[in-house]
Amino acid sequence: MGDKVLFVQGNEACVEAALYAGLDFFAGYPITPSTEIAELLSMRLPQKGGKFIQMEDEIASMCAIIGASLTGLKSMTATSGPGFSLKQEAIGYAIMAEVPCVVVNVMRGGPSTGLPTKVSQGDVMQARWGTHGDHSIITLTASNLQDLFAITVEAFNLSETYRTPVILLLDEVVGHMREKLILPEPGEIPLVQRLRTSVKEGTDYHPYLPREDGRLPMSDFGGVHRYNVTGLMHDMWGFPTDNPAVAYGLIRHLVDKIEGHVQEVTRIKEYFLDDAETVLVSYGSSARSALHVVENRRARGERMGLLELQTLWPFPADTVRERCTQAKSVVVVEMNMGQILQEVRKRWTTLRKCSWPTESTAPSSAPRTFATFCASSRAKESDPWLPKNICAKGSCLTSGARDAGMASS
Repeated sequence: MGDKVLFVQGNEACVEAALYAGLDFFAGYPITPSTEIAELLSMRLPQKGGKFIQMEDEIASMCAIIGASLTGLKSMTATSGPGFSLKQEAIGYAIMAEVPCVVVNVMRGGPSTGLPTKVSQGDVMQARWGTHGDHSIITLTASNLQDLFAITVEAFNLSETYRTPVILLLDEVVGHMREKLILPEPGEIPLVQRLRTSVKEGTDYHPYLPREDGRLPMSDFGGVHRYNVTGLMHDMWGFPTDNPAVAYGLIRHLVDKIEGHVQEVTRIKEYFLDDAETVLVSYGSSARSALHVVENRRARGERMGLLELQTLWPFPADTVRERCTQAKSVVVVEMNMGQILQEVRKRWTTLRKCSWPTESTAPSSAPRTFATFCASSRAKESDPWLPKNICAKGSCLTSGARDAGMASS
C-alpha cells in the first residue's frame, strides 16, 4: 500500500478511486446524497486532463457518458433515488449497445422523493431489473472506504472487460461516513484498459462480432471505422434486424457474457464462517452492524459468522449456497423489505426444506421487515441466538427491523 493516508467521506473515496482507474469523462446532475461526487470531480477531473459537465438532468447525464464512452473515454455518472429511476432507459441502451460505463447510485429512502438525507438499501432490485427486457447487469457495493476504493476501480475494470454498464450501489451511510483511506500506489491495483480492434482502416469492421474469448474489441466512434450504434436488435454490423435467430443470439450473448462468468465477477468477504451455526448475509452499511453482532455474539460463545456480499448482481448463488451449507440458520440483514432475502431464500430452500411464513400462517401482528430467520426444525424460541419478539411457525422465524440489528450488549 502507498503511504498517502486520507480521512475522507465515502463519496470522496469513490472520486479518488475513479481518478485512479483512469476516469476521463463525468456527466451528472447534483442530487443528495451523491452530490459530493460531482462537486469534487468538477474540480479534480479537469486538473487530470479529463472532462466534467453538469447536464440539465439525469437522463441527459446518462446519455452523455454513453456518447463519451463510445469515443474511447472511461466514463462515469453519479446519482441517487429519483435520478437513478430517470437513467433506466439509457442504461438499457448501454446494455444493448454494449457500452462500458460506471453508474454510481448512493441509495436514499424512497419511493419518490422519499427521505433524501436518510439511508436505505431499497434500490437493489431496481439495479437488477430497472430497465425493461431480458438482460444481465453487474452491481457492486462495499461497507467501508478501503473496500469502496477497490470496488470502484473494479467497477471500471469489469465494465471494460465485459463491455457493459456497471452499477456501483452505495448507500447514504457509506457515502457520507468518514474513515481512513490509504491510497494505493499507481499500478498496485491492476487496471483494465479499453480493448481496441486491430482491424485496419479500410477493412470491413464488425463492431459486434465477439472474439473466441467472448470479448468485443471496440473502435473509437468517429475514428477510422464507420459503424452503426442502436438500441434496436442488431446484427454484427450494428444495423437493426428483426430476424428471430439474430435477436435470440444477441439476447443470449448479452446475458451469457455476464451470467457465464459469475465466479469471475463475484466479490465477497467472510468472517468466522468455518464453524458458524448461524450465518448472517449482508452488504453495504448493514454489513457493518452485522459484523458488530457477530463479534458480540461470538464473545458470548455463540457460533455466528458473516458473509458480506460485494457483488449483488449477478447474484453469487453458488457461493451463498456453499457458505450456508453447514449453517443451522441464515439471517439476511438489509435495509429494505427483503430484496436480497428473496435471492438467499431461493438458495437456502435447496439446502433446508423450510416452510416459510405466509400471510395465512403467520399472525397479523408479526413484523415483516428487514430480516428473516430460518432455523432448523430443532430450534426453539428459547434458543439463546434468537432475538425477542419473533414469530415462530414451523421451522422459520420472522423478525422486525428493530430485532434485525441484535447489536445491544
